[in-house]
Amino acid sequence: MQTLIHVYCRAGSSLRERIAKDRRLDRHRLYVVKEHQPGRSPGWLKLRSTEADRHGAINLEWDTEGVLRCRVVNRGSGRPSSIVGDFLEYVIARYWRCVKTITIVPS
Repeated sequence: MQTLIHVYCRAGSSLRERIAKDRRLDRHRLYVVKEHQPGRSPGWLKLRSTEADRHGAINLEWDTEGVLRCRVVNRGSGRPSSIVGDFLEYVIARYWRCVKTITIVPS
């Protein structure tokens, strides 16, 4: 199962790069698995949960239009609600000033 999350932001620097460099990411039960092409567009970032019961990964891409495109991928019978909840709680807690809208599309 995949879930798409689009975070529409105000003008500013790449939210993907800010997440990649955030030292408080682990406080929100997330960690960076891999980052590709930091400082370049398009680059990507993969997050996973530090919790054993959170299955799946979140792939992030920053659009120069100010949209953070997130694809949550789950394998098998894992449900994405826990990792999606952790990620959205993190984004709202840390970057609420730059977020205009968040759209979630289960697919």
